[in-house]
Amino acid sequence: MFTAWAGASLLLAAAMLPGRWSRKHIILLWITLTVGGAYWEWNDLRNESVLPEALGLPSARLEELVVHAEGTIVSTVERDGDRVDFTVKLEKIRSSGGQDGSLPVGGENKSASLYRDETKGASGTAAQSADGEKIAVQLKLHTEQEIATAAAWRRGDRVSLDGSLASPSGARNFGGFDYREYLRNRHIHWMLKVAGTGQVEAAPPETWGLLKLLRWNDAVRAELGAELESLFREKDAGYLKGLIIGMQDELDPETYRQFSRLGLTHILAISGMHVAVYAGFLLFVLSRLRLTKETALTVTLLLIPAYVLLSGAGPSVVRAGLMSMIALYAARMGVLKDGMHILSVSALLMLIWEPYFLLNVSFQLSFLVTAGLMVYVPLAAPLVSFLPRRLGSAATVTLVAQLVSFPLTIYYFNQFAALSFAANLVLVPFITFAVLPAGTAALLLGKVWPACAGALAHVVEIMNDATFGAVEWTGRYAGMTIWSSPSLLWIGLYYVLLYSLLRVLKHHADTRHAPQYADDETRPLEGLRPHSKPPRHSSAAHPGDHQRTRTLTRCRIAAAALTGGLGLLLYLGYRPERLSPEGSVSFLDVGQGDSILITTPGGAHILVDGGGTVSFGKREEWRIRRSPYEVGAKTLVPLLKKRGIHRLDAVILSHGDQDHAGGLQAVLEEIPVSALLFNGTLAQREEYVKLMKTAVERGVRLYGVHQGMALSPDDSSKLSFLWPEPVMRDGEEIPVPVLEEQNPASVVFRLDMSGRSFLFTGDIDSKTEESIAAANETEGIRGASAVDVLKAAHHGSKTSNGAAWLQYWKPSVAVVSVGANNLYGHPSGEVLARFIDRGMLVYRTDQQGEIQMRIRHGGIQVRHKL
Repeated sequence: MFTAWAGASLLLAAAMLPGRWSRKHIILLWITLTVGGAYWEWNDLRNESVLPEALGLPSARLEELVVHAEGTIVSTVERDGDRVDFTVKLEKIRSSGGQDGSLPVGGENKSASLYRDETKGASGTAAQSADGEKIAVQLKLHTEQEIATAAAWRRGDRVSLDGSLASPSGARNFGGFDYREYLRNRHIHWMLKVAGTGQVEAAPPETWGLLKLLRWNDAVRAELGAELESLFREKDAGYLKGLIIGMQDELDPETYRQFSRLGLTHILAISGMHVAVYAGFLLFVLSRLRLTKETALTVTLLLIPAYVLLSGAGPSVVRAGLMSMIALYAARMGVLKDGMHILSVSALLMLIWEPYFLLNVSFQLSFLVTAGLMVYVPLAAPLVSFLPRRLGSAATVTLVAQLVSFPLTIYYFNQFAALSFAANLVLVPFITFAVLPAGTAALLLGKVWPACAGALAHVVEIMNDATFGAVEWTGRYAGMTIWSSPSLLWIGLYYVLLYSLLRVLKHHADTRHAPQYADDETRPLEGLRPHSKPPRHSSAAHPGDHQRTRTLTRCRIAAAALTGGLGLLLYLGYRPERLSPEGSVSFLDVGQGDSILITTPGGAHILVDGGGTVSFGKREEWRIRRSPYEVGAKTLVPLLKKRGIHRLDAVILSHGDQDHAGGLQAVLEEIPVSALLFNGTLAQREEYVKLMKTAVERGVRLYGVHQGMALSPDDSSKLSFLWPEPVMRDGEEIPVPVLEEQNPASVVFRLDMSGRSFLFTGDIDSKTEESIAAANETEGIRGASAVDVLKAAHHGSKTSNGAAWLQYWKPSVAVVSVGANNLYGHPSGEVLARFIDRGMLVYRTDQQGEIQMRIRHGGIQVRHKL
């Protein structure tokens, strides 16, 4: 923070030197930045948990500590399958194991008075004051009957809970999602994991307060949601809940994914557009009721907070609501200023209330796009002057919104569709002015005029079908591009170049369309023009023609230079991440599974395995979550996109087990893949068969690899396949045999790259290790057997990584890809001792997260996330 403040101070001081800027304004800006930075630091320093002090234990010993907590529910209670989530503001807490402390828990209010509750718990430990500390509760339902119990809980309920503490997990891969930081920005530092509703006692609030108002608001939202469910089909109800009242939890994940591909997710969140439609409708109705302008403005101003609350009060709708209220008040008082003043006041009020809004994606996009429309639309408007007025206005707003949001879109979501502009230009007005009003009208008429509401709902469903069909069809040809997350410097340069380019183009357009003669200048009479064109340098030429020509020429040169600069910037931003020009190998942390990304010196990207979430048995329907965690979709694909990998030159699937193959399904669906190399066998497993079908449907070339084959992505890299052997029957090779026991048939290969060597082993066992070593001996390549890095077979299982195997390859480093606290006891203590006895360095993804190995200057540089 200090470095940023010092840099900004130097820039502002430099801006004062030419004397073009008002010193007063620069000094005021510096004071604003200084005060804002100090306010941020003050709040950030206070945002810490004192739970360790309160319970008298260090943070590490609080993990899985069983506690009894009392407090108030301060969020909505959300259920997804067999899991219930809500936030509790603690009042008292004590350890059920007899640990005690004497400090209050107050991450947000450390000045709370200290006191000791004299009422003893079952363990004899006094409950400690915990005023202000918020904690995220994750409750696992045991039976279907518990759903009704959890459904009765509401915001504002006073609860007592018994559960175990857990700290949120941080990012385990470079560039991965940091859940710990996400919760910290919401003033939450610990989670409380509760087993079943029997560990919770809840009672409604007894006194009136803000929480009771929010509780009532939640009930109204729930009632509106239930009304939408009764009027519409399940898919339409989930879609309209998000569109009308901001409840996105029940939106179909596939529908959200399709909207996301086209950059249309903003239409699914309540934003300025919704508030504008709501305020405009109110003003229209009030004017028809013959109310005065002042009264209509006042009534609308007072009703906007109700809509903000009913729509969920997200950052974008709060911003829009504040702007609307300030604008309406200013109009009412006759002191309406320009929109940038209103936007700035709204941002200031929100950041004073909650500084961490500054890190919220919705807040950033909402304010940035709104400010961008104010600044860039006047510059871009002359460029579409050839279009009809309304079409030109819509095209300008859509284009500017796309250009302004582009850097943040690729920074957070790492993708951008070429057809996003067309999709937004057509679908946003249709949804805004047709689907949204009609759906809202059906909702409002549901209790008053059910027949009319039902007919209107049918019309809305037809419009939704058209919308979903258009989105799905367009998504097939969206021209999806994948971008790595740019730096803040790149983003700043983008906006500077874009502003400069639009300004130059506007100046060019204004010069071209400027009148040739001044208003008081004598002009030639019609019909008396000369029969021949005057010479180029004739005195008959108008004196302003030369100046106009020079201005247009300068504008064209400047525009060409700025376009070239912007193009170069986009090219640099589009390139994939390169850890080293000599190649790199990244062992990704995908939990209990394998996934390795190889980048060669020539820029080829090869993914080895994709991890996968292993499920045990068939789950009851009520336990199934709408969007369950799946390592491919939630971890692997976002990581690949964040690194700007546009295409995988090859995917190597070592074998068909779920913890290696499961995550590749999402990879094939989201990222172009040139070739899939596998062990040449099939397994009669639903997920594996689906993966192979997806590969065929997407045009991925399939290669069954076996011992003796090789792949050379470039001159500095070579993959030599050592296993499996071809499957033979009666002396003939079976093309694609079915093999249920996949581990012994894992693909094993050696990578030689820029003078360094790596051995990848899948899940082979000791018997297979002996077979590979014997086959190599037969081929007479013993002298080439030493490798630098060994990927430990089968996650470090004791049935693999034998002493003879290590003696044969003589690795210096072992990497164990394994899940933290896995149920299999991996890695084996025997295997780790074997590695250490040989003097090998051991890296583990469960302890160190992602492990990156970069080849540089003939050596291997290692860094890890944790």
